[in-house]
Amino acid sequence: MRVRVTTTAAGITAAALLALPACSSNAETTPSVTSSTTRSTGPAVPEPGSTPLSSAALTERLLAADDLGSGYTRKLEHAEHNDDVTVLGCPALDDLGGDAATGGSLDFPRQAKTAFTYAGSGDSEISEELYSDTPGKLSDGMGRIFDAMTGCPTYQVLVGGSAIDITTQKTAPPQLGDEQWSQLLTFSADGHDSVMKQTAIRDGNVLVIVSGSPALVDRHLDKALAKATAR
Repeated sequence: MRVRVTTTAAGITAAALLALPACSSNAETTPSVTSSTTRSTGPAVPEPGSTPLSSAALTERLLAADDLGSGYTRKLEHAEHNDDVTVLGCPALDDLGGDAATGGSLDFPRQAKTAFTYAGSGDSEISEELYSDTPGKLSDGMGRIFDAMTGCPTYQVLVGGSAIDITTQKTAPPQLGDEQWSQLLTFSADGHDSVMKQTAIRDGNVLVIVSGSPALVDRHLDKALAKATAR
């Protein structure tokens, strides 16, 4: 399969690998809710916590450098460019399309993202993505993508002229929120390996995805979830 997708100039990053498409419209509108009581003539009332938050509201709930502590610097967004991408050895991802393995975005219109570098014992990175939609849509979209990725223990992605071997492994997620997903990904290219952890937590109508160095993900996940779901 050869598709046209947007990727960063540096190739696939921790944030990119969980920035995956799901079924959703591109307009930032609140899904309509219908009443099951045919006798009612008034407007339907959404269940508590089911109305999606706006992108602006999500942006205010992202982690800031001050939340993380010393040594963290906000990463500047880099210009993106299009590359031809081919996914090899993973039929499930092939069925979902190239973005499912390479750096598109979860296709929920309400979203916010940030990323940081950490100058501790060796430079590391951590990124956070927030999405909001109805609980059912978030659950279905994230679940389908995660099952597809972890269903392929190994596969390869060709980005432009570069080949990246990817190994996935499910990990036990912390029992937070309403639903949890977590995995380790090992990227191998040009004789170098890098390991990244990605953990996603759905709490009501908010999906929190924290990606990057395994130690940093474990250290800041609770903090990210608490700020993202503050009532």
